Amino acid sequence: MSVIDLTSGVGAERFAQLAVDLHGSGGMEETVQAVVDFALQALACSHAGVALIVRGGRLEIPATTDPVVAEIYALQIGGDTGPLSVSMREHTIVLVRDTTTDDRWPEWAGKVLELGVRSVLDVPLTTAAGTVGVLGLYSTQPDAFGPDEEAIAHILARHASVAVASARHERNLAQAVDARKLVGQAMGILMERYNLDGDRAFEVLRRYSQDTNTKLRDVAQQLIETRKLPH
Repeated sequence: MSVIDLTSGVGAERFAQLAVDLHGSGGMEETVQAVVDFALQALACSHAGVALIVRGGRLEIPATTDPVVAEIYALQIGGDTGPLSVSMREHTIVLVRDTTTDDRWPEWAGKVLELGVRSVLDVPLTTAAGTVGVLGLYSTQPDAFGPDEEAIAHILARHASVAVASARHERNLAQAVDARKLVGQAMGILMERYNLDGDRAFEVLRRYSQDTNTKLRDVAQQLIETRKLPH
């Protein structure tokens, strides 16, 4: 498959449509799936996937175009070697031209070669807050990624970075709204049962949260479900 020509009207239109699709997707999973699907159309790659950094520094694999990608990611999760780790840590594009000759990560390269992959391009998904993940592109052909492919992958990664950051921001906002609702319901229970005003009811929840080292949201949830505060 030929690489999209960014100088043509068709190429520009397809990237414009990508931006619309990403920012209009319904959530995190839809966003990253749109990224990897477009990668197959726009680049000379056989497989694509996205790995995201989640809470605690763990890696999550929300979207791949092929089970092979999940296997390649699994070879690097929990370790500190391989192009994925380098791209994530150093916030840079990492290119493996041919897994038969690249000697930087011989054990990893040998296992990836067994999966039929000859060349790899890992591109960091970076925002103002830092690196949020990596877009991984894979080909069964050696030396499949040249300067044109890198340029397109970089643009695609920029779109993906913004879309992923936006999706996470919206998710966090939704969780915050949900937490406020739960706390409000719990305060209502305390106010009715113990004839407290709003400030005092909130102070009771806050004190239980601190004393039990439990998130305020979880204290409220338990009170709503059991009608009792944590011991």
